[in-house]
Amino acid sequence: MAIRFDEIGHRLKAYRLGRGLLAEEVAERLGISRAAVYRIEAGGVVKIETLERLATVLETTVASLLGAGVEYYASPVAYFERMRQIEEEADQVVAHFPPLSYLLTSGDYASYLRRTLVEALPPHVEDRDKAEGEIDAVIAILDERRKARERRRLSVVNFVNVLEIERWLKLGIVGRFNLPEDELARRRLAARAEVEHLLALIESEPMGIQIGLIEETLPNMTFQLFRTAEKTLLGLSPFRLGGELPNIRSGIAMLTADEQPVRLYEALAEDLWRRALKGSEAGAVLRAVLARSGATVERAPNLSSVSL
Repeated sequence: MAIRFDEIGHRLKAYRLGRGLLAEEVAERLGISRAAVYRIEAGGVVKIETLERLATVLETTVASLLGAGVEYYASPVAYFERMRQIEEEADQVVAHFPPLSYLLTSGDYASYLRRTLVEALPPHVEDRDKAEGEIDAVIAILDERRKARERRRLSVVNFVNVLEIERWLKLGIVGRFNLPEDELARRRLAARAEVEHLLALIESEPMGIQIGLIEETLPNMTFQLFRTAEKTLLGLSPFRLGGELPNIRSGIAMLTADEQPVRLYEALAEDLWRRALKGSEAGAVLRAVLARSGATVERAPNLSSVSL
């Protein structure tokens, strides 16, 4: 395997952000300069001895830093940062990230997502400021990914599950269920506004965006295929940003370019795409779902009136 120092640097930065460490903190623990850490993250040559020490500081393995086999991420900050890095070089992303890929959400979604993630924090979390800081870091990375997709016109294939969408419309964009009834109504309308946005994408068919509507239950594990000129990477993640109650606190996400899992998920994606509803047919089904829920764009809520 040829060593790609630029990719080592990308992984190092992702793991560092996941641990919540500044470059100077890593440098201090290794006894090197901050500039040296930035140089490694920028793709500079690094000795194996330094990689071993970095792996210890970042609580990972040399194999993961090298990208040999599987990269494991217990931190959503690290995983989403790694996704952002890969998408900067990808030609196409194929995603099943229910209820829909963040790359295809509206500009209003981030504010609601933050509220749900804060609401979902368990009572045992003592340092809420730190926890909310991690939430803000995740959303900042997600927003960078969406802006990069628009800037690069990244091709996105997104599988959307009708059952997930209908459940989302009933639940609303929430992080817990014991919200006041009027608040729940506003959150349901917010979810409906996102489905209207999705419907507009399906019917307008913008260049680079392909949406396949699936009418059967899909795996709970989200998956994404990142296709680059050199290889295809597979991402598997337990982290959820909606649909059911959100989760960015527990679970292990994985990234790999290994041939067998990539081939299996490529075959799964091709099979799903063959069966998926597309274009006007998908739009008609979504419109029927929206009609059953009584959704209208005009009733979309004003976020400034919503409080935690």
